Amino acid sequence: MIGELAGLARSLPPESTQQAAGYPSLFLLVVVGALVPVVPTGAVVSSAAVVAFHQTAPFSLLFVFVVASAAAFLGDLGLYWLGGRGFRSRNGSRWLARIHDRAAPERLATARARLDEHGVAVLVLSRLVPAGRIPVMLACLLARMPLRRFARGAAPAALAWAGTYELIGVLGGSLFAEPWEGVVAAVALALLIGAAPAGWRRLRRGRREAAG
Repeated sequence: MIGELAGLARSLPPESTQQAAGYPSLFLLVVVGALVPVVPTGAVVSSAAVVAFHQTAPFSLLFVFVVASAAAFLGDLGLYWLGGRGFRSRNGSRWLARIHDRAAPERLATARARLDEHGVAVLVLSRLVPAGRIPVMLACLLARMPLRRFARGAAPAALAWAGTYELIGVLGGSLFAEPWEGVVAAVALALLIGAAPAGWRRLRRGRREAAG
């Protein structure tokens, strides 16, 4: 039995091979998640941070941060550019329609008010608040904000977002000796954070309906 386990351990790919496959996968998943907001990108980054925390290779956590923040930034720019094409197109854009459908009217109104008050600085907070990115992006599109100005707010927003979810992964990795346990904890926490606002809104809506 011990010999079989030793053979299995030797058959595992080295850390360099894991990193060579892991960083491109992380980049691709975060970019796709930014363009099509159905991938839980926060959980993806937290999981990658757990794995990096348990590796012996230097700068693993730094590479996760750089890759995740760059992918989030490029994904936001890509979605904003695709949404902006909807305003320039006679028949609109399916990307603009998707952005509009995912932004609740009350959250859009709040985002537009905060954008008028704080400018592109509101993009940083929108990236950190679950389900806050799309309403603020739509508010920027409706305000016809140039892509270059949007990028000035999207860059620090991507850095803050990547750092926050990487910290969640580091905390999960530090609590457990086995990487898979830390991954499970980090993913559960990231998903809980992402689902909390929607759950709170449903609870408030249920209370208002019950009171009515």
